Amino acid sequence: MAERFPSFAAFWPYYLREHARPATRAVHVGGTWAAAALLLAAILRGPWWLALLAPLVGYGCAWISHLLIERNRPATFTYPAWSLRGDLRLAWLAATGRLGAELRRQGVDGPAA
Repeated sequence: MAERFPSFAAFWPYYLREHARPATRAVHVGGTWAAAALLLAAILRGPWWLALLAPLVGYGCAWISHLLIERNRPATFTYPAWSLRGDLRLAWLAATGRLGAELRRQGVDGPAA
């Protein structure tokens, strides 16, 4: 049975451990920003079907990185909402240059992606 987390704050260290390799985080961040760009393009310029590509790109990148790089099962399958929130937080921390400090604070080894 999967571990139950009472809050996102409790889930977050688990999420980071499941994304311990820098390459996994890099692919996740790239997929998240690509998905966001597709959504924004669909809203601002169309065509509408670009919005349908967003989850395929975002989750596709994430799942491939877990399969080929991290070699674990994506947390999305067990914790879909918190995993999405984790992906967004990871991408934001990477974009703002604060991911390395957060990884150190949470005790996750490896440089920031």
